[in-house]
Formats: sequence, structure tokens, C-alpha cells
Amino acid sequence: MNLPLVAGPLVSLIAGILILLVPRLLNYIVAIYLIVIGLLGLIGAGPGVWR
Repeated sequence: MNLPLVAGPLVSLIAGILILLVPRLLNYIVAIYLIVIGLLGLIGAGPGVWR
């Protein structure tokens, strides 16, 4: 079982449900996503790390 491949869709599903329930969360979810992706890019943890 490859856990990192399962985590992406699961996080997306939870975020989507939260956005539907509380639309104001969209700003925070997008901001956190961009910060995490930016940090991972800076430290070199690109998409190929999990394979």
C-alpha cells in the first residue's frame, strides 16, 4: 500500500466538503495548499520523491 498516493485524493475530498459547508474556508485552504507546495518545491521534495 502506497500511502502518499492515497493522501492526496483524501485531502482533496475533505477540503471539498469543508468548502461546501463553509465557503469562507476556501481562502485558507488555498493559501495553505500554496504554502505547502511552495515549501516542498524549495526543499526539493518534488512529485518524484514518493515513487
